[in-house]
Amino acid sequence: MNKNVRQRMDICLRCPRGCEIHTVVDEQNEIINLEGNKCKLGPEYVRQEIRDPRRILPTSVRVHNGIRPLVPVWTPDPIPKGMLLELAAASRKIELEAPVRVGDVVLKNWKGMDIDLVASGEVTREEGR
Repeated sequence: MNKNVRQRMDICLRCPRGCEIHTVVDEQNEIINLEGNKCKLGPEYVRQEIRDPRRILPTSVRVHNGIRPLVPVWTPDPIPKGMLLELAAASRKIELEAPVRVGDVVLKNWKGMDIDLVASGEVTREEGR
């Protein structure tokens, strides 16, 4: 095999099959060979993983005066994979006041990148607070 090409293996997440896709790419990350996908979504998934891998971040943030101390949040749109840890660290600094409702935007346009954190659960206010 040419030293300027490399092999990679991805598990496709686009459908429930979870195909193990083996790919050979050249030095410009162009696909030379791709095999293992059982549907047409596999090659698209691998191209995205090579060019710009993205993920959804599910995490939680603190809630004061609620019936629970945390509320689940997520990024409704995938964000660059390399930013996951940084956004997770930023989310640990967020503190909300109960009540929190599903769909509340907890962090808007993070770093000017049009990345939002949105509540995916609810925390009602604790009685007497």
